[in-house]
Amino acid sequence: MPSKNSPAKCLGPSMATSRRDFLQQGGMGFGSLALASMLAGDAAKSSSQAAMPAHQRHINPLAKKPAYWKAPAKSVIFLFMAGGPSQVETFDPKPMLQKLHGKPVPEQLGSVQTQRTTEKSLLLGSKRTFRKCGQSGIEVSDLFPHLATCADDIAVVRSVYADSVVHAPALYQMNTGRTLMGHPSLGSWVLYGLGSESENLPAYVVMLDPDGPIVGGPPCWGAGYFPQVYQGTLFRPGPVPILNLQAAGNRTRPRQRQNLDLLEQLNNLHRHENDTVLSARAASYELAFRMQNHAPEAIDLSQETTSTQSLYGIDHPRTEEFGRRCLLARRLVERGVRFVQLYCGGGPGNLSWDAHSDIEENHLRMAGQSDKPVAGLLQDLKRRGMLDSTLVIWGGEFGRTPMSEGSLGRDHSPFGFSMWLAGGGVRGGTTVGATDEIGLHAVDKPHHVRDLHATILHQLGLDQDQLTYVYNGRQEKLTDTGGQVIQEIV
Repeated sequence: MPSKNSPAKCLGPSMATSRRDFLQQGGMGFGSLALASMLAGDAAKSSSQAAMPAHQRHINPLAKKPAYWKAPAKSVIFLFMAGGPSQVETFDPKPMLQKLHGKPVPEQLGSVQTQRTTEKSLLLGSKRTFRKCGQSGIEVSDLFPHLATCADDIAVVRSVYADSVVHAPALYQMNTGRTLMGHPSLGSWVLYGLGSESENLPAYVVMLDPDGPIVGGPPCWGAGYFPQVYQGTLFRPGPVPILNLQAAGNRTRPRQRQNLDLLEQLNNLHRHENDTVLSARAASYELAFRMQNHAPEAIDLSQETTSTQSLYGIDHPRTEEFGRRCLLARRLVERGVRFVQLYCGGGPGNLSWDAHSDIEENHLRMAGQSDKPVAGLLQDLKRRGMLDSTLVIWGGEFGRTPMSEGSLGRDHSPFGFSMWLAGGGVRGGTTVGATDEIGLHAVDKPHHVRDLHATILHQLGLDQDQLTYVYNGRQEKLTDTGGQVIQEIV
């Protein structure tokens, strides 16, 4: 391949055409695959390496890297319940809340201020019933009859707390460790630390709810100040997550390969050292080229048996959509994708778990959509021998208040809420921590979001203090000031 100083005539006389015409005629029409997704490519075999300075050649930022120690988890599936599910309706039963229904918060619990409630707001008892499930006896709400059968595989942390009562900052914190946008997401840190096990699929995939995007938007899966190859790849909602995987017209694979090589020669005329944007864009074209061969098979759920599809609820209208995404997550992880994040709930207000007006209607609907698919995912991973190496996380950006908003709803509450983890070396059948008698504040073994992140990294064989990135003269890390691994569940 020519160097930067090679004469332009080596590119051939056809290059009198414009760059736009070249891309259009050369088969690079992957715009509908979402630019953000294409920037997450694997440049392992990109011909651009030949034009890099010697010290940068053959360095693939997404090449597989060894963990710091032999860890159980190799991949992550984060089931993100956007909007904030209520702890007292899901995994944290509070009999006292029932007794105090219609009364203000007991004075001994102190003052509290959220967006729309205070300690003077009246308490709202839950209509849900709980039962001890599995041999471990974990208490699970009747919202989750299917998940209840997996109780011995999950570890519930009832004492998670965060710093913001507002959706966007809380989403940023749960996804990036900070309440401000602009920092690398959890998936980006995982890729930075471990690289990818797949050269033919994106390493970090994000699947949004078809009801709409989440409030925080792209910074929730962005790479922040990392090189752009580490950001998440958006798959489309619906039965066709990736468009334009078939080459149009007479654009054969040899011709596309020639086009890519020629495009790299053009890029190399303008690329300067450490040009991460141009390099990431070139890598995106390489990934698009390889995905034409490999992605159609990966996203083809018809290859799954009828019984497997039924396990995920794909045969029922209520669970079909989320079930498809959960099954696709398993297929992606099975093929080497490192980090998959599924959002349950999207768009404004009641289209997510954001139950301001009617907690019963909202949570019955949202749990009804997700319970069977989530249980199916755990069961399917387990029977395939994949649960031990796949860390599954369930939870939202915060919980909800025990006080009522209006007469039937609950406001946001970051003071104490529940999340659970399964697989990836997590000790199933475990419950850690507690909130107070009404489910307001985490009081026993409280764990900040930083602790959750530290635990996730630990299960992947990454040390939060060693996994750093120098930005603006500071050694940045996911957990910022540091978290504590939740030892009871690992």
